[in-house]
Amino acid sequence: MSYSDWMSQLPAKLHTTPLYKLAIPGSHDSMSYDLDVNSRIIEPNGLKRFSRIYCLRKIVHTWASTQEVSITEQLNAGVRYFDLRIARKPKDTDPTRLYFHHGLYTQTDVETVLREINVWAESHPKEILILSLSHFEGFDQTISAQLHSHLIRFITNLFGAKLILNTDTPTLKTCWNQGKNIIVSYDHLAFHQPLIWRKIKYYYGNSMDRAKIIAKLSQDLEKEKSPHYFFVCGLNPTLPHNSSILKYVLRFCDNFTNVVRRGLPKMLRWVQQQYDKTPMNIIASDVVTRNDFVATVVKLNLKSVKGR
Repeated sequence: MSYSDWMSQLPAKLHTTPLYKLAIPGSHDSMSYDLDVNSRIIEPNGLKRFSRIYCLRKIVHTWASTQEVSITEQLNAGVRYFDLRIARKPKDTDPTRLYFHHGLYTQTDVETVLREINVWAESHPKEILILSLSHFEGFDQTISAQLHSHLIRFITNLFGAKLILNTDTPTLKTCWNQGKNIIVSYDHLAFHQPLIWRKIKYYYGNSMDRAKIIAKLSQDLEKEKSPHYFFVCGLNPTLPHNSSILKYVLRFCDNFTNVVRRGLPKMLRWVQQQYDKTPMNIIASDVVTRNDFVATVVKLNLKSVKGR
């Protein structure tokens, strides 16, 4: 079954449900498939000064690449939430050019990717997309306001009438009636406006241990018993920030996507059980085209219809 237009195919009973009460598949570090092994290292901080060492950049690339397919392929697969971490390259000759990042910079700039998303959104008007922009690495104090203003101006001009107002409580029906299908969340209070939504809370386990991830997420989801805004349940494992990271990254026959793929079936079984106990909204993962991730999340909505 194809999930490229799954929102338009949901039962009519769900068309008037607030979007923050639907189960929506999302991708964690959505642009990490595009990381540039030839870029300088951004994180972890302790490795920045060793950016010239190719084999070290290669290790960072191997363990920072959490997605395997392009944004358009993620959209076609049914992903509707995107975790977009923005960065400015130091000494870039273009004063407003921005990239994405996760350990390294991406090869493709922000404006090119947003245009790609816009093309897809225009050809799928009933699919609602949530773009979460955050981190803003390299936005130095002297140029920060200029960069934010430029980026927001580009977003509002590009998406235009497709942008959903943050004063609304959007449902599929209201979005379809208004011809709008893009929500932009921006993690910077100073730049919120009617077309830009506030930060979306992202819950995650902060561990490589699946049992610890599940325990932390179960505890966090108890806070969302009566949601009035979007929130993310991140299934993604997280590498440690101390020397214990070495026991993972020095496995030369392994990589991050393999680690995720081995654990994702168990995480998805937990999602199906947890959905009966606490509300779930956006459920984000790495390697989003694997292990029936999208199908599992979308089908949770059918559970809620049967429960009514």
